[in-house]
Amino acid sequence: MDFSSKILENAVNEVSRLPGIGKRTALRLVLHLLKQPKENTNYLAEALLQLRNDIKSCQNCHNISDTVFCDICNNSKRNSEIVCVVEDIRDVMAIESTSQYKGLYHVLGGKISPIEGIGPQNLQIESLVEKVDKGTVKELIFALSSTMEGDTTNFYIYKQIEKYDITTSTIARGISVGDELEYADEVTLGRSIVNRIPFADSMRN
Repeated sequence: MDFSSKILENAVNEVSRLPGIGKRTALRLVLHLLKQPKENTNYLAEALLQLRNDIKSCQNCHNISDTVFCDICNNSKRNSEIVCVVEDIRDVMAIESTSQYKGLYHVLGGKISPIEGIGPQNLQIESLVEKVDKGTVKELIFALSSTMEGDTTNFYIYKQIEKYDITTSTIARGISVGDELEYADEVTLGRSIVNRIPFADSMRN
């Protein structure tokens, strides 16, 4: 792809670094920005800089937040005795969209995947065990995707906390095996949360 401008080429190269964006799509997006009023592009640039420089990780659940503690953890109407364990922010957003869950979350930041070099030490598992050890959590809901990596992560966490007096459950298999939570429709995901089953029973299936 030949560019008449080095500035244009640099912009296209940077945009094409985004997942799912090839060079042609990146060029189309960059040319679109060029056609917009300059202040629109400035707003976008400022939003991205603020995203990168000012966003925080909630000190309680590791969700993305504007403040030290996210709005969900700060909400006194949420049931702090129930914690839903998810992979990332997209799963929190998916479950919240169902309006069926009123507990708190714990964002692991990924799943155990030896092939990708991700082990338990790379995830927020230790802080989860510490929560359970404090005795304030009565139930953990495993809501990771029903993939081999998700099931492996669920089982690892389960073994870490099985000595504690705590209920462990998993979302009902209304979610197809191999599916990611963020792609499930709201009704199915909501029913899966409400109709969760004991985690020990899920291992027998």
